[in-house]
Parts: sequence; C-alpha cells; structure tokens
Amino acid sequence: MAVPPGVKLISAAGCCPSPVWRRELIYRLSILVLTFLAYTSYHLSRKPISIVKNSKAFLDCGKVHNSNTTCSSWITQIDGKTEAEAKTYLGLLDTSYLFSYAFFMFGSGFIAERMDLRYFLSMGMIISGIFTFLFGFAYDAGIHSLWYLLAIQIALGAFQATGWPGVVSVMANWFGKGRRGLIMGIWNSHTSLGNILGSLIAGAFVNYNWGLSFTVPGIIIAGVGFLLFLFMAPKPGDVGLTEASNRAEEVEAENAPLMDNKSPLDSEDEPFGRVQVINDERAISFADALKIPGVVEFSLCLFFSKLVSYTFLYWLPNYIHSTSGVDAEESAILSTIFDIGGIVGGTLAGLISDNTGNPASTCAVMLIMAIPTLFMYEGLVTRWCPITAKNGIPVHNACFSWNIVLTLVTGTLVNGPYSLITTAVSAELGQHPSLRGSSKALATVTAIIDGTGSIGAAIGPFLAGALSGSGDWDNVFYMLMVADVFALMFLTRLVKQEVGRYLDRRRNRRDMDTDYQSINS
Repeated sequence: MAVPPGVKLISAAGCCPSPVWRRELIYRLSILVLTFLAYTSYHLSRKPISIVKNSKAFLDCGKVHNSNTTCSSWITQIDGKTEAEAKTYLGLLDTSYLFSYAFFMFGSGFIAERMDLRYFLSMGMIISGIFTFLFGFAYDAGIHSLWYLLAIQIALGAFQATGWPGVVSVMANWFGKGRRGLIMGIWNSHTSLGNILGSLIAGAFVNYNWGLSFTVPGIIIAGVGFLLFLFMAPKPGDVGLTEASNRAEEVEAENAPLMDNKSPLDSEDEPFGRVQVINDERAISFADALKIPGVVEFSLCLFFSKLVSYTFLYWLPNYIHSTSGVDAEESAILSTIFDIGGIVGGTLAGLISDNTGNPASTCAVMLIMAIPTLFMYEGLVTRWCPITAKNGIPVHNACFSWNIVLTLVTGTLVNGPYSLITTAVSAELGQHPSLRGSSKALATVTAIIDGTGSIGAAIGPFLAGALSGSGDWDNVFYMLMVADVFALMFLTRLVKQEVGRYLDRRRNRRDMDTDYQSINS
C-alpha cells in the first residue's frame, strides 16, 4: 500500500520523531482524529434535509392542520397537495436516501475489504460532498423537480455507505481488540456531534436560503475527504509499524473480548460451526459472516433500534416545529438536545458493557427503559406541558425545561443500544474467536449489521411521514414503542446466555470458597 502523500511530505521535512513508540503514538492519535472528523462530516451532511423540511420556502402547510389543509412547496409535485400527501411525498426524500444507503451498505463491506481504505473513504466523501452540493444547487438554479432531488438522494445514499465499514475497519486495524466499549462509545460521539453541527449549520441558513443548508455541509465533507486522502494510513503496516493484531497477542489477558461466548465450564474443543479461517487475512463470504454467533440477533435488533433513532433524526425538528410553533431555526437548535443525549447514551452503554462484559444485557436494559420514556415524552410535548412560542421563539418556562430534560433522557436511551451495536459489538464480532484471526471479516460484519439496521432506518422515517400527515403524532410514537419491543425480543437468546454465564461464574466462585473453607477447617 502507498504511503499517504501528506505523510511522505512530513517525513521528507524531517518532522517525524525517530523513536518507534512515539511515531506509533502520533499515528494512532491522527487516526483517532481523522476517523472522528470523517464520520462527523458524514452525519453533518445527512442532517440538513430534516431541518429544511421546516422552511416555509420549502414546505408551508399553514397553521391550521386538518384534512382540507393544502400546502405550498418548492417542489412542483408537492405544491397544492394536502398536508397528509405532502408529508408522504416529503418522506420519499428520506426513504430514497436511506434505502439506497442500506442497499449499497451490504456491498460496501465487500469492496472495503478488497480496496485501499484511504482511497475508499476519500472517494466516498468527496463524491458525497458533490451530491450534497448539488441538492442545494437546486435553490440557486430554480430546480423544482421531485425527481431531480430523489436522484440526488439515491446517489448520495450509495456513496455515504462507504463511511461506516471504512472508519470502523481503520480503527480496528490501529487499535486491535482491546476493551472497546468505552473507547468506541466515546469515539462514536461523532454521530451525534455530526447531527448537532449539521442542525446548527443548516438552521443558520434555512430561513433565508435553504440551498446553503446543503452547500456548506457538502463543502465540509469533501474537504475532510481530501484531508483523509493526504494523511490517513489505513494500517500500521502501511507506514512500517507492527500490525495491531500482532500487538494484541502480547496483551491477551488485558484485551478480553466483549463477545466471549465461553463460560468457565466450556471445554477447549473445536466449537460446532466455526468459520474456518486459518491465520490469514483473507476476506470472508456473506454466508460465513452470518454464521458468527450474535451477528443475526444484533443485526435484527439494530433494524428496530435504528428505525427509532432515525425517525427522530429526520422528523424531530418537524415534530417540535408542528407541536410548539417555534420557527425552523429554533426547532433545529432544540433538536440537538436529543443528539447530546446520544453522546451520553453511547458513552454510558460502552462503559457499562466494558465493566460487565454483557453488551446484549446492556442494550436490553436501555431498551426497556426507553419504552415508557417515549410514552412520557410524547405526552409531555403534545398534552401535559408543551413548549409555547412567541414570534417563533420558545418561551423559557417550566415546561420548556421539562421538555429539554426529557428530550435528553430520550436521546440517551434511544441512542445507547444503537451506538453500542454499531461500534463495539460490530467490531468485536468482526474479530470473533471463531474466525481465527481474520480481521478482514470486520468490514463485512459491520456492513451486514449496519446494512440491516439501515433498512429499518429507511422504513421508520417513511412511516412517520405517512402517520403524521394529519398532524396527529400519537401513531408515530406507538410505532416507535412497538419497534423497541421487537428490538428487545431479538436480544432474548443473547441475554439468556449472558445471564447463564454470570450465574456460572457466581456458582464457581461459591464452590471455590467452599473448597477453600473445607481445606482450612
């Protein structure tokens, strides 16, 4: 693999330290920063559509919401439609992107395993930037066609699918198999940070030029993609350092995997159904990846978890706008509280998973808590204590404070399981002991889990648009609560296994204490 041109330039200038440990530390820090910036910009460029929906220049259905309300819209095919029809059509913009993203996600993992990840990520980011820019260009060029915007969204979904398998694989190449939960939970805050920055940037322009809400994020992601092309080394071996997988063998005791399926009573015999990959780094097939214990369950759990999370991602600003009367910019700012909760939830889930070694149980507890929280949030916002607005600006009273607190808690519980599964669990499954060292399986496993989740992410916003068309959001929240119930159901077998291992460990400790007391009596 070629050394990145920026690294060559820095080396030629004599700026690289000579001690190997110091060079390795600098490279690792640079990978942490570059991958964080990369996926922050991916999410930053996805967020504008959820903000622009609330722009009166893009869609205006008036203040009266009933079956006879007609809407004016920038898009020719939506202009003059009823509010229910307009929101359904508007949901197509989300759905076209998300189904494209999900479809191409399954293939992107295979490509990522067989391609230089620096080229893979930088190309995906630069082209994503171009298509994001072209969406905003519709404002300046006076393009009113729904089909133009749908085509942009489909192309954008295809190239945005390069992001997740790429950055997770690069992180695994450099940081090995250590205790991933907390590290990956903190690192995964790029998702929520990208949503926050995307909301703020899009919100800054939405009231007077919604085209800039897309143009500026497009320039940002393309710029970060070029930065990756210049400086990112996908593997330690590319710059003459020892691979992370080799270092991990030296600290095996410290780096216990999250997804250890063995109990203390398990034998060391070859487990049934082991994927046969003998000490090489070749990629694995889709079918072999599905045989890895936990992949199917976590994939289906993520399908429903991501359905809930992405419904909030694409419709929360509109929900706040329609229920409180705040303007598009203020609803964009208020929606960032949910993403701040996502940062807390991802970090908290990773910390608990690391300390307990039970990722499925961690996800299950958060999902159980999320269900009544969703019910309370919907009741608070629409009936019990809604936000009130004056001239589009929220009134800062007790109800405003309660809405902020419950939005934060909802974001924590909704995004915690989603964050843990897409980062630490995906990475651990991709280097599961049953693969016998084939870390190249990581991109495929990540693509399967996130691709399955992305199908749910596509369905959720589409259903939300159709169900909320009349201005009644109750059915949307019923859908989200049912989705969390299904996510919980698919974790049942894994939770039972984790509880069984916990009981075995307690039983063994009790037997050892009994034996020790009998010896000393």
